[in-house]
Amino acid sequence: MDMGIRGKRALVCAASKGLGLGCARALAEAGVHLVMNARGAEALEASALVIRADFGVEVATVAADITTEEGRAAVLAEAGAVDILVNNAGGPPPGMWTDWDREDFIAALDANMLAPIALIKALVPGMMERGWGRVVNITSQSVKSPIAILGLSNSARAGLTGYVAGTSRQVAGKGVTINNLLPGIHATDRAVALDTGVADREGITLDEAKEKRCATIPAGRYGTPEEFGAACAFLCSQHAGFIVGQNILLDGGAVNATL
Repeated sequence: MDMGIRGKRALVCAASKGLGLGCARALAEAGVHLVMNARGAEALEASALVIRADFGVEVATVAADITTEEGRAAVLAEAGAVDILVNNAGGPPPGMWTDWDREDFIAALDANMLAPIALIKALVPGMMERGWGRVVNITSQSVKSPIAILGLSNSARAGLTGYVAGTSRQVAGKGVTINNLLPGIHATDRAVALDTGVADREGITLDEAKEKRCATIPAGRYGTPEEFGAACAFLCSQHAGFIVGQNILLDGGAVNATL
């Protein structure tokens, strides 16, 4: 399918690996030029090099922490007038509700709610002026079905979801859509970290922990960055202009809900 976005320009955050990289690659395959951001310069440059070789698109890189004001300023200076924004940042650490203090919640909000909101506020007005834009926020299945040990993530991502619900409907008339992609368990470093936590807590091997978590997914497996990226690229395409303010699960059926 022709996505109809060849030649457009996208900012993809946390794009050096995992789901962010899956989105960057899918957009590049659709002919979109990229500004890729991540904290680690080495992994970021390596991923950008491969994308340039594979798809022949322009790729600029900015190694910076998108959750800080300084990092966002550096990224926005390079990004300029982008047509597409993919918000993404690593999730807060797991734990118990008794573990977290105010500082922990502030850090989670900065990374997973306030940083994406700041980028939306910086970039969406230009999209509105040009009459076209796409914003996709990578959040979590936990906004539909909370995960007890991820209370920091549950809280921050639910806040972003509420913000998008109202904002998306205020900008849709100018040709700009804002939607959220809600990943379940995907084969990324985050999954390995969470599998390791299960293995440590329960005294089992890493493979056993992964097998146990796969058993909770009707699809019987973890998702892949490639299929996640394809969904992101569709939401960024010319075909998705009537999808506004939605929370789309990519979880293999793990969330057992009718709606």
